[in-house]
Amino acid sequence: MSSNSGEYQFNQKHLLGLSDYSKEDILFVLEQAKYFREILDRPVPKVPTLRDKTIVNLFYENSTRTRLSFELAQKRMGADVVNFSSGSSSTKKGESLKDTIRNISSMKIDMVVVRHESPGVPHFLTQCVDAAILNAGDGAHEHPTQALLDMFTMQSTFPDLTGKKIAIIGDISHSRVVRSNIIGLRKLGAEVVLCGPKTLMPVFVEDMGANVSYSLEETLAWCDIAMALRIQLERQDKGTEFFPSLREYHERFGIKRTHLEKYPDFKIMHPGPINRGVEMESEVADSDRAVILDQVTNGVAVRMAILYLLSGGTRV
Repeated sequence: MSSNSGEYQFNQKHLLGLSDYSKEDILFVLEQAKYFREILDRPVPKVPTLRDKTIVNLFYENSTRTRLSFELAQKRMGADVVNFSSGSSSTKKGESLKDTIRNISSMKIDMVVVRHESPGVPHFLTQCVDAAILNAGDGAHEHPTQALLDMFTMQSTFPDLTGKKIAIIGDISHSRVVRSNIIGLRKLGAEVVLCGPKTLMPVFVEDMGANVSYSLEETLAWCDIAMALRIQLERQDKGTEFFPSLREYHERFGIKRTHLEKYPDFKIMHPGPINRGVEMESEVADSDRAVILDQVTNGVAVRMAILYLLSGGTRV
């Protein structure tokens, strides 16, 4: 495959966040992902591009979907995979993150996929180990592979995202997906509007170039793609009530079948898992306007692409 520029070279060693990637870097990753997406449709969806590589999945935070997607991508490419979770590790015995990664590094690994509740951990690991570091989510900071797969999914409808209108709806404050998506979408020339309750709208978003709306009707009338975010019920249940009830949230910010009839053009996305009857009605999630299952498949392809590139691969 060719890149958009004949002179372009992908020179990134890590994926810590999309803030470090140029527009050309992002487009190049998405272009490579097309090849890996085709592989996933083959009768035997495997390619031996990482056959001699050892990858550690270092998950300090629960994330079944992201971990499984990375693991499947790695195994589809023939890598040796080591899974590490803090719940069953020596971290429970007091071992520090630095000691853990140095011990793992002594096993001669090539790449580390890390998810941690503290922002900045992936960057810290680059100073501790000579391996490619991939951020699978660090606190509310960034979740770059989710944003990449979201943009890849959007490209299936709009190959050029320049000027496209993207709405992100829901729990903006606690989402690590939002920051990466704003950064990536703005670099690709899209317009971004964030919509949700004022209690779930942080102050930093307008500084990043996104607009804010508190009206779902106005937002859906405006957008080409509506991405709903999961309402984190565990935060609502811990006594921190950001809105009176889930019923009221759904009434004000849930996407309903009537919206599909009223605004017939926008596509629907969701990073999952969906709270049906909260972020959207079941009929909306299961409608032909939704590309939510495409996001899951595309996630494997995008992660295959970035793993390949950071392992030293060039073009495919």
